[in-house]
Amino acid sequence: MPSHSSLGSALRLLEGPQTLGKGPAFWSGFVVVLALACIYPLFADGYDVGNNVYFFNWAFMALGLSLIWGYGGALSFGQTAFFGVAGYAYGVLTINFGDAYGFTFVSLVLATLIAALFAAVLGYFLFFGRISGVFLGIVTLSVTLVLERFMSQTAGPEWHIGSARLNGFNGMGNMPSLTIPWPGGDVVLYPDVPLYYLTLALLVLVYLALRMVVNSRFGNVLVAIRENPQRAEMLGYDIRRYQLGGFVVGSALAGLSGVLYTAWGNYITPSSMGMTQAALPIVWVAVGGRSDLTTTLLGTLLVLAGFQALTIYGSQYALVAMGFLLVVTVPAAPSGIIIGIGSLFSRGLKRRKAREAR
Repeated sequence: MPSHSSLGSALRLLEGPQTLGKGPAFWSGFVVVLALACIYPLFADGYDVGNNVYFFNWAFMALGLSLIWGYGGALSFGQTAFFGVAGYAYGVLTINFGDAYGFTFVSLVLATLIAALFAAVLGYFLFFGRISGVFLGIVTLSVTLVLERFMSQTAGPEWHIGSARLNGFNGMGNMPSLTIPWPGGDVVLYPDVPLYYLTLALLVLVYLALRMVVNSRFGNVLVAIRENPQRAEMLGYDIRRYQLGGFVVGSALAGLSGVLYTAWGNYITPSSMGMTQAALPIVWVAVGGRSDLTTTLLGTLLVLAGFQALTIYGSQYALVAMGFLLVVTVPAAPSGIIIGIGSLFSRGLKRRKAREAR
């Protein structure tokens, strides 16, 4: 059994200084929200459940970008590149080797690792080459667009990996859904309810694990690098290693988003790595509050829901609205709208207590 000291250490990491929310009130609310999420499929139709799986899929990318940008201070436009690399890797693996004996879960892990390896190679040249600031954003965006253009021209029959045709701008389809090996036959995590519970469980685990990461020594150093990289380096930290570590973890989460999205829709296209898709995660993370995981998660889900509603009822205005939201957020609430509202509420509460004390 785990000792009381190890449980105490884990709790301290969950409630450390780099994350908002602590104490019985916060965790009681967390449990209530999780319980509501668990019973939601019992009262919703299949379309709405599947739609929420779609939202959850993108949340992993947003949390990863929060780690890279919000905590590490490195603005990356390359998250959809890792999303696409992992999505295509999952398609190639499952089309060639099938889904028997739960191989789709092996493919999920392997595809995520492939995205992490790609991020490690790219990140090594970026951070050990001392590329930072706006130039980091330019390079990562360039890599994303190069990948998107390359995959779009793979339409001919010669572009295949084993039995998997890349299909150019039409995208790759017909890859199997995730399956779980079972004595009476593999359980396919489709339709949407089984996949909903799997994605929700992964999202909760990733959220809690990231809270522990950012409140650990690694996370504290990452925040110190964001605030003043020269001072952090003068204190003896090799800031390149910490930046690379955060970049790889955040990009692996983008890869996980790509795998889950591909398994959910049985489809992946080069457009998932285009300019529009590369910019949208920046909006999600900036609006909620990039420097905190909880506000990032809430902001992402809210903005995704709003963006989808605009796309359905006024598609020509959806991207304009997202751009306007980002332009308004940056000067009016640079820390994010949710964090800004929380700060206003907190200041109001303090003024009220001060007046009552008089």
